[in-house]
Amino acid sequence: MVFPADIKGCMKDCILALFWPRKDIVGFFEKHGCTKAEVDGLKIDGENGLKRHEIIDVLFETLNARPDNGLGPFRAMLQSLLAWSHFDPYYFDKLRKLDRAAATRNLEHLKQLQEIRDARIKSDRERRATHEAARQQSTVTLEVLRAEYLDLLANKTSRQQRGYALERILAELARLSSLETTEAFRVHGEQIDGAVKFDGEHYLIEAKWQEKSASNEPVYQFAGKVAGKLYGRGLFISVNGFSAEVVRSLVMGKEIQTLFVDGEDLILVLEGHLNFRDMIDRKVKAAQTKGLIYVHPISGAEKKT
Repeated sequence: MVFPADIKGCMKDCILALFWPRKDIVGFFEKHGCTKAEVDGLKIDGENGLKRHEIIDVLFETLNARPDNGLGPFRAMLQSLLAWSHFDPYYFDKLRKLDRAAATRNLEHLKQLQEIRDARIKSDRERRATHEAARQQSTVTLEVLRAEYLDLLANKTSRQQRGYALERILAELARLSSLETTEAFRVHGEQIDGAVKFDGEHYLIEAKWQEKSASNEPVYQFAGKVAGKLYGRGLFISVNGFSAEVVRSLVMGKEIQTLFVDGEDLILVLEGHLNFRDMIDRKVKAAQTKGLIYVHPISGAEKKT
C-alpha cells in the first residue's frame, strides 16, 4: 500500500513549519519509526550540511524505499501531526524563526486532506461490502441447479466444459448454504478451481469430471497444493468417485487435509436431503473423529471403492 502523495506533501510542510533546528527535525523522525541507521548517514551540521527541507526529503525517500513503503512511520507521524498543539515559544515567539499562523494553516490543511481520505475509504469499503454481499448471494434455485447438473450427466459436451459448469454449480450450492466462496484463480503457476469458507477455514476445491474414478496423479497433485498452504484444507470433487488405491494412499501415515466428494454426494445436496454446508460438516466430522476421508454424508459410513 502506498501512502497518499498529497498527504505526504502536506506532512512535509507541517514538519518544516513546526521545527527549526535540523536536529529537532531528525528527532521527530526518530520518534516515529526511523531507525538509527537511517538517520546516521545524514550530514546536518555546519554550513555544508543538508538544509531543513532537504533533510525531510531525504528521510521521506528513505522511508519510501523500505519494502513496506514506510507505511508504519508515515502513519505514526500523521497521527501526531493531526493531534499537534505544541508551538515552541522560543522559535515561534522569541526568535520568530517560525510562523504560528502558517504552521496552523498547514496543520488544518492536513486535517482536511485526512477527512477527505477517510470519507473516500469509508465509501470504498461500503461499496466493496455491498458488491461482495451481492456476489455471495446465489442467483439460482436448487431446482435449477439440479436440472443443470442432470443435463450435464446426459450431455456429451467436452470434459473441460462440464468441468467449468461443475465449478459454477458448486459455487452456487455453497452460496445457497450461506458459505463464502472464492472463484477459480492461479497462484505461482497453480490452478485452483475455487475455495469455500467453512467454520472459519478456507477449503481449496478441485472439481474433476472424468470418465472414470479419480486416479492417483491428480489427487496427489491437489494434495500437494493443499499441503503448501497455511493450515491447508481441501475438497476434491470427482463426479465418478475414487479408486480404492488413492483413498488408501492419501490417508495411510499422513495428516488428513483433503476430503473426498463424489457425484452421489452432489445428488443428495441437489435433491435437498442436506445442504452443502451440512455435507462438508459431516465429512469433516468423519475425518476428525474416525480418520475417514470418503464417507456417505447421511449415514456417515465409509464408502466402498
